[in-house]
Amino acid sequence: MNELHGKRILVTRPRAQAEGLVEKLINLGAIPVVFPTIKIAALEDFALLDQAIVNLNSYNWVIFTSVNGVAAFWQRLSVLGKDQQVFKGVRVAAIGPATAGALKERAVIPDFVPAEYVAEAILPGLGDVHGQRILLPRADIARKALVNELCLQGAFPEEIAVYRTVLSRPDPEALAELEQGVDIATFTSSSTVRNFFELLGERALDLLEGTVVACIGPITAETARSNGLAVDIIASEFTVEGLVNALLANYQAEN
Repeated sequence: MNELHGKRILVTRPRAQAEGLVEKLINLGAIPVVFPTIKIAALEDFALLDQAIVNLNSYNWVIFTSVNGVAAFWQRLSVLGKDQQVFKGVRVAAIGPATAGALKERAVIPDFVPAEYVAEAILPGLGDVHGQRILLPRADIARKALVNELCLQGAFPEEIAVYRTVLSRPDPEALAELEQGVDIATFTSSSTVRNFFELLGERALDLLEGTVVACIGPITAETARSNGLAVDIIASEFTVEGLVNALLANYQAEN
């Protein structure tokens, strides 16, 4: 029998993006408890993004850090009547295979994808960036580590929001399902952790007492710990598939 069979597993991803993880868990016999703590929303003002798109050939690199960033960027390209041709002569980097895949689906082949799927790991593959303009189309609350490192390397990074990450309001049925208890809680970004605590306040720790906590990577894990959670599992590959594999490996090791 599969080690995850019958396990109740909390999924905190945005509902629109939870499908892949939920499907994998169901196929493994687990019971997903979907309680989205964040949702992706459009910008209220597109002026800066539109200006960047129109002047894209003035950048040396464009670095995409998420599938959401790619989707939002292309949505705006469409509105402006443009397509992948705007990237002609511009090098493109993607953080992680999912982001790279989203670009390839849109006929843009990334020039570089780092082996480790965190922002800082992308720097060595960019080469000498001194004096170069680098566009980072990202969430409105993205971490500043990559921007700071690029500045230290003498580059001129321009961080432009392409979408907003906002607090989700799960329905009463989702909360009732969570209150029945879960065996494993999964967190796929720091914002899923922060908003879990924002939504539930003092109840958050009580609801996860005795629960195995699994995080998609070390940055998310650090956010979880800073909120008082003991992290049991950290995926070595920072993807949804990597997270599921880490769950399986953990329970196989126990049995």
